[in-house]
Amino acid sequence: MTDQTRLDDARSPAVTIFLCGDVMLGRGIDQVLPQPCPPNIYEEAMDSALGYLGLAEQATGPISRPMDFPSLWGTAMEEWERVRPEARVINLETSITRSEDHEPKGINYRMSPENAGCLATAGIDCCVLANNHVLDWGRSGLAETLTTLEQFNISFAGAGRNRGEAAAPAILDLPGAGRLLVFAFGSPTSGVSTEWAATASTSGVNLLPVLSEAAVEPIAAQVARVRRPEDVLIASIHWGPNWGYDVTSRQQGFAHALIDRAAVSIVHGHSSHHAKGIEVYNNRLILYGCGDFLNDYEGIRGYEEYRDDLAVMYFPSVDPTRGELLALEMVPLQIRGFRLIRPSSADITWLQQTLDRESRKLGAGVAQTPEGRLALTWPRAVRS
Repeated sequence: MTDQTRLDDARSPAVTIFLCGDVMLGRGIDQVLPQPCPPNIYEEAMDSALGYLGLAEQATGPISRPMDFPSLWGTAMEEWERVRPEARVINLETSITRSEDHEPKGINYRMSPENAGCLATAGIDCCVLANNHVLDWGRSGLAETLTTLEQFNISFAGAGRNRGEAAAPAILDLPGAGRLLVFAFGSPTSGVSTEWAATASTSGVNLLPVLSEAAVEPIAAQVARVRRPEDVLIASIHWGPNWGYDVTSRQQGFAHALIDRAAVSIVHGHSSHHAKGIEVYNNRLILYGCGDFLNDYEGIRGYEEYRDDLAVMYFPSVDPTRGELLALEMVPLQIRGFRLIRPSSADITWLQQTLDRESRKLGAGVAQTPEGRLALTWPRAVRS
């Protein structure tokens, strides 16, 4: 077995997917876009979303308003054009609504339906909604979120108008005969309220009450009912705390069981505000924490050592015939002025060293390319 970033298997076509962590377009970011919601929020330290705009401007300078949609995504637009992934999947950690029915939970993210056009500008194909902010503005806010995504022809997974819709995968057609199936789950370990669980007659999230091998069995049965040959499967999970690099034995065991029993190709983990270690298990990718992709945290003090201003674009390439990882390219970006820019070479090196350190604990490594991107290395498992 040798470390490699790409398998020598020219016979297998590659399906390349874009993945990222939490996309939080509410609060301060919504306020700089063309048609924001009213700025009122209900936090102990802040009663207006404009306060977060003020903090960001104190930290990084004036932010012009209104910001057009392409400017929000900044350098990411160039990278999407360069890579041209077959699908783009994000964890949307914001309710799309003008509802005033806020949950008394301390922090509530919403963006206006009019500003949701920024998702279409980015070419987003699927929004994962099984997280701890999608019902921040009540079930009426969730209903408006679902309707808005449908109007933009953006698929969603992990929340719905009832249990069946919340549990159903998003199904995206890929070039050729295959499809991308995105199953999404929200774990209480990330702060998803158990009261938000969808029922047969009530909207909500696809709740994953416990991370156990037994909990994989119904997922595997559901996969078996809908899977076709050459389908690529993603299990997207909102799990774990916001801060810290630890990967728990429950997370690792659950991820391994999804691969072994449900034929999942990629475990797409998120909730941490910073990128975490990466594992390749049986030649399949596990992202334990993808970090924030966009947020309005500039100027907020605390946890600076984790560098939550550094974002990562993940571009895994998968063999659809085997569901195995062929390569993983990562593009470092930085959130600055509520938009994505290229980080400094020093920041890229810091991110590479951090991800390499954490991934080596899991049997993989992260190297820096001459172009300032990152590439995963791992020992390929020999097929029996």
